[in-house]
Amino acid sequence: MNPLPAVCGTALGGHLRLCCSLRPDGASYISRQDFRVPVHIGKGHPDQGALVLNIANPTAGFFDGDSIDTNIVVDAGANLVLSTPAASRVYRTRSGTAAANCQKFSIGEGAFLEWIPEAFIPHAGASYRQSTQIDLEESSSLLFFEWLAPGRVASGEIFAFRKLRWEFDLRIAGRLTARERFCLQPGDESLTALKEAFPAAHYLSVYAAGCMTKNWPGHEFDALANDDARLGHGPLDGGVNVIRALCRDSLAARRLLANLRNLLYSAADIRPPSLGRSIN
Repeated sequence: MNPLPAVCGTALGGHLRLCCSLRPDGASYISRQDFRVPVHIGKGHPDQGALVLNIANPTAGFFDGDSIDTNIVVDAGANLVLSTPAASRVYRTRSGTAAANCQKFSIGEGAFLEWIPEAFIPHAGASYRQSTQIDLEESSSLLFFEWLAPGRVASGEIFAFRKLRWEFDLRIAGRLTARERFCLQPGDESLTALKEAFPAAHYLSVYAAGCMTKNWPGHEFDALANDDARLGHGPLDGGVNVIRALCRDSLAARRLLANLRNLLYSAADIRPPSLGRSIN
């Protein structure tokens, strides 16, 4: 995806370039930053040995042709937690042009990244494509959460978007470990599995690596499955584990997300850094 100029017609072309490094005293800090609307970053705070930073969209969300190019680097030994204070939204496309989000994450030797955004909510008629590339080293650690909502359920918009295109690559020391490609589009079979599980299913995805997988709490994860949530998990090559879940509604998704995060940190014998917001 090629980023747009700052303003092109009615579309915005924004970017975020961020580097988290390690001070001589062992504290993580932002050593380089550069961002442009529709991206804004808040003031970070240290907690549990990590730097916690919120990324916000100061506009209402993604509109026709909006583009964001994100490049996050976590230098060797640094610990960074990235979150969003509110849900991300993509609105109806009137021109037919999709909004685009290209995000790259590079995590150095002995470094840790947690990415835990709020829900992504596609409005009726929305068109959106997202590309994610994660590059880890052998000693890197990762928690990467994604939460996809079916739409504005309270407004009767359930899987009413136009098209969602997702691309995801995860590499360890340059070796491709995980690749996802999917396109969700009402009117074909791409939504069948989601709808069969729950009429308005919320989808959660978690990738974990490094210290977050050494004491994998598989039995505890299995115990979280109930009438409101279905989930599965398993290992990939390179010491990476993945979790997939479908939830009945947003409340079930939020509960499960909080439980998964707490279990993963507890198994790693680390206290979860405070996000500055509630995910319970």
